[in-house]
Amino acid sequence: MDSPSYIILSRLSAQMRVSDVTAHNLANAETPGFRASRPIFSEIVTQQGRVAGPSGTTAVGYTWDRASWRDTTPGVVTQTGNPLDVAISGEGYFVVETLRGERYTRAGRFAIGQDGRLVDQNGNAVLNANSQPIAISPGDTRIEIQGDGTIRSENGVLGRLRLVRFEDEQGLKAEGDRNFDADGRQPAEIARPALVQGAIEGSNVRSVLEMTRMMAELREFQLASQFIDRESDRQQSAIDRLLRRRN
Repeated sequence: MDSPSYIILSRLSAQMRVSDVTAHNLANAETPGFRASRPIFSEIVTQQGRVAGPSGTTAVGYTWDRASWRDTTPGVVTQTGNPLDVAISGEGYFVVETLRGERYTRAGRFAIGQDGRLVDQNGNAVLNANSQPIAISPGDTRIEIQGDGTIRSENGVLGRLRLVRFEDEQGLKAEGDRNFDADGRQPAEIARPALVQGAIEGSNVRSVLEMTRMMAELREFQLASQFIDRESDRQQSAIDRLLRRRN
């Protein structure tokens, strides 16, 4: 078995995923409600078979791509003045209805769809406390969204935004750049949410930090690539010497 090449190849594969995750974070530095991710790696140790050598030299460690960790730190809240923009202060997720079922998001940039329903940026209906779409008629011109999620107009109460939380946020499955799938987990209703109308929560990506990571990851990728090239040269040199001896 060509252990050195396989070992560094596992590291190189992991480094490629690190770069992909960092690039994805950077691409969404301006996406409302986006949560940065980090890959999690560990070492997996195996025993080499049919290897002659000193005691204790048969164990080989490879890089194991285990999972991804999501940074749940809230993003910066920015005032927009748009009455349909809503930021969550503290924990919780808005609930939207998609073609694949209910999804959860921190991105509170809403609008009124052609059918008069309150929708997110992807056109998904935003759900109320009864898990029903929220309808806004043309006569509702002065929209007020209170801190507890109650939506009012000059014509009265239109509904209340549904806010939920999860015990294990790391277990949520990201869909696209804004939405999350509960992946079988049951959300808990937030009885007293804290919302801010006319504001939007931005991405929690720190661009300067991500750029620094990207440069460091590029250097590590280059070092791993150089190791593979040198290992290939070493093997070729060994093969050439063996052939010369036979001749």
